[in-house]
Amino acid sequence: MNNQEYRMDRTQFQKQTFQEADMQYGYWQSKSIAERFRAAYYLISVAYNFDLQNPPRMDKAAFSMRKHTS
Repeated sequence: MNNQEYRMDRTQFQKQTFQEADMQYGYWQSKSIAERFRAAYYLISVAYNFDLQNPPRMDKAAFSMRKHTS
């Protein structure tokens, strides 16, 4: 995925009316599931400051498994 495919311009945030927000919802609903996931993944990478080509590994030590006895 190309990092330049989506760009977040942090200076362009503004209040929206309900109608404007509804138009944004309609815009994203017109996109394919794959396009929505790519955009969401990009926004997550910006929020958590990681490279799209080298995402952080999951810390598996934070999880544990056990068997349920019947």
